[in-house]
Amino acid sequence: MADVKILALVGSLRAASINRQLAELAAETAPDGVTVTVVEGLGDLPFYNEDIDNENVPASVVALREAAADADAALVVTPEYNGSIPGVLKNAIDWLSRPFGNGALKGKPAAVIGGSFGQYGGVWAHDETRKSFGFAGPRIVEDLKLSVRFKSLDGKHPRENAEVAETLRSIVGKLAAEVG
Repeated sequence: MADVKILALVGSLRAASINRQLAELAAETAPDGVTVTVVEGLGDLPFYNEDIDNENVPASVVALREAAADADAALVVTPEYNGSIPGVLKNAIDWLSRPFGNGALKGKPAAVIGGSFGQYGGVWAHDETRKSFGFAGPRIVEDLKLSVRFKSLDGKHPRENAEVAETLRSIVGKLAAEVG
């Protein structure tokens, strides 16, 4: 079996966000034969606008779509903002959903995980992201879930929490196994 390439989309733009740390940990601890690449530049995407989604689509969109097309699967790592999906992530999903019915991630397995300060670790945002991303074309692997309550990390990096690190490694391995 060839190496599996997983694209990681992070719903937080902060360089030191815990969700970015989770995505980076996924890359660090990925099983042999699996490469997780964290996408940079989601904040550079213009708001989705069908008027500019043509032969002159912005370079940032081209780069995102090419990275998605090159990937075998997607891992979305997101916080919860006001009970829902961060705008930057929703915008990336909108760009990846086009052309309608034939987006770059069409049919590829995808998982949604992450964490938040709330008592449920971002479950609402994760559920909404699964719904929105599912319409965009990927095949959502519903049983791959991780919702980290930031308080449970006691201010430490997620890699210092053995349960979180092992669960994340397992999710990445199971997502890679979904690649057909």
